Amino acid sequence: MFGPESTGKTTLAIQLAEYYKTVWVPEFARDYLQDKWDKSQLVCDVDDMLPIAKGQTKLENEKLVVANKYLFCDTNLMVTKVFSEVYYDYCDPLLNEAAQEHEYDLFFLTDIDVPWEKDDLRDRPQGRESVFTVFKKSLIDNNKPFITLSGDKNLRLKKAISIIDELAEAKEMGFSSVDFVQLNELGISLANFKKQLEIFKNGVSKTVLIEPATLYNGIINLSEKESNKKAVFFDENKDNYKLLKFVPASGAASRMFKFLITFLQEFNVTKESINAYVNRKKNNKLPVFVVGLEKFPFYEEIDKKLREEISSFDSLHRNLKFYYFIKLLLSGDYFDYANKPKGVLPFHKYKTHTATAVEEHLYECSQYSSSNGVSNLHLTVSEEHLPQFEAIINTVRPLIEEQDKISINVNYSFQKKSTDTIAVNVDNSVFRTQDDKLVFRPAGHGALIENLNNLDADIVFVKNIDNVSQNDVDKVTFHKKVLAGVLIELQQKIFYYLKCIDCGTIDKTLLDEIVDFLKENLNIILPFDFNALNFEDKVQKTAVLLDRPIRVCGMVINEGEPGGGPFWTKNGDGVISLQIVESSEVDLVNKKQEDILTGATHFNPVDLVCGIKNYKGTKFDLTKFVDHDRGFIVEKSVSGKDIKAYELPGLWNGAMANWLTVFVQAPLVTFNPVKTVNDLLNGAHQPK
Repeated sequence: MFGPESTGKTTLAIQLAEYYKTVWVPEFARDYLQDKWDKSQLVCDVDDMLPIAKGQTKLENEKLVVANKYLFCDTNLMVTKVFSEVYYDYCDPLLNEAAQEHEYDLFFLTDIDVPWEKDDLRDRPQGRESVFTVFKKSLIDNNKPFITLSGDKNLRLKKAISIIDELAEAKEMGFSSVDFVQLNELGISLANFKKQLEIFKNGVSKTVLIEPATLYNGIINLSEKESNKKAVFFDENKDNYKLLKFVPASGAASRMFKFLITFLQEFNVTKESINAYVNRKKNNKLPVFVVGLEKFPFYEEIDKKLREEISSFDSLHRNLKFYYFIKLLLSGDYFDYANKPKGVLPFHKYKTHTATAVEEHLYECSQYSSSNGVSNLHLTVSEEHLPQFEAIINTVRPLIEEQDKISINVNYSFQKKSTDTIAVNVDNSVFRTQDDKLVFRPAGHGALIENLNNLDADIVFVKNIDNVSQNDVDKVTFHKKVLAGVLIELQQKIFYYLKCIDCGTIDKTLLDEIVDFLKENLNIILPFDFNALNFEDKVQKTAVLLDRPIRVCGMVINEGEPGGGPFWTKNGDGVISLQIVESSEVDLVNKKQEDILTGATHFNPVDLVCGIKNYKGTKFDLTKFVDHDRGFIVEKSVSGKDIKAYELPGLWNGAMANWLTVFVQAPLVTFNPVKTVNDLLNGAHQPK
């Protein structure tokens, strides 16, 4: 136990010794100094430090002989060292060396959130914060494995027991205290860590495709009249709901500029022309970029900077002009676009200004994700890039609010460190850095189910950061309202049925109606033994099937875009359902599965409207509706070494696998992704 005076060290040591039926080591200094006070009314001084240290070590060695598996120490040499430095600004070299060398499996750093209690040996209730900081720093500086314990004595005991049990298990698995503390700091439980290692060992099961979801076989095709009706229905009902738009926006733009990065690495401006390079590398993207250069929304800003930096720019050969343009675009000393988040890059050029992707989302949000005069936007961003997003939002938001006479709330969250996953070598052993640290990596956008789970909203619109349009925002808005109208209509019916079941006002006629609704409107295939159940069990089963979060997903006609699509699938329990499936989830070695995949008629543009509250108005725990078998093992490179990484089930794939799912055909005008920088030359991103 390690910490300032009166922070519960003795209490905790006694409690733990009793729980684990072992002994504990009391504080030698207490009896030593009490005896000194009783005999001469003298208090501790610097000359007492070494005798206290020797006495403490002797006492600890005596207890160690009779300890049962664990030994809990009320104090230790490191405490004596810190007190010597704090009180006397000096530490005997022998004490300092012994404290540094003395090893424990774990230090519990006891917090100062408990009342200070006075006795004959305690004299410093003031300045506890600064003393605590010194204690913590000493553990860090001396590379001691520690975990901070806070809370009252009962909570501390509960936490300590859980930590000790997990530490013992981690050591049995061959991991060190330092490894265990690293897990604890990230908030990753040992059970989760073990599960990840098992996934690498056993692999991820492939999703079994039954057939593609097609029009009238899993995908709804609304007529113009029906679409208008759904959009009007949404507008009539939206003020009864808190609406929110959710945009994953943490991704960097590196893939957008990948072919330009490669160009800078491979092109030698003194030895060949750009045309020669294009022919040599058969690079068809670079000519498109060069020809369309002046149409990019960032052209004028970079061109202006080039002319400031290079006074003779106009006289340069065209190869050099293009080369320097690309170099300035990507240089860390200038625009550094490849290392910035995609959301803060210029996407569209207007007569009066250039707009970033996040600006377009903010404007879009005000058009459909608003009720009662309030619009809500939530962005998941990386912590380091938050200031860039805030600067843009704080500039643009007042303008949109004034223009649309609406109040816009913008909130941010980061992907939780507790969702990171371990990296392993190709032989599935844990990968370590040169200083022997475990390596954890962000676990893909599937981790964002935790962020979505924390949102306070009734209906959530989900859209990718790069899917915006300079034109046709009115059509995009209309389509979003159509999807939301479909969702609200379905949800009202679901809630009505669940309330009837809850109140016991359900008869055979209503049950038959619910069964038809499940089949026809929610694409639910009932268990094969459903008809054999008695009435009460049928009612209970339909309630379970209905009482889930719901998502209505727009699906566009497949035009060869890479990515997921809508399919009928069968899970490990034999349950057939509608799912969004990525190609990496499918066993492509199986010719039949490959044929089903390539036979897809529609593509997932990430165009979702979600209902995340139940019929009682309480938020669902979305983490309980994840299919944990639908993760991904991917190959990566760290410091030039090949590794394997595990990514959690995708946000709209496995993370929403057990939601109620409805697919609606969406117009192509709603899908305008920017996967490479050249996509900004497409009509949706160019001024009319």
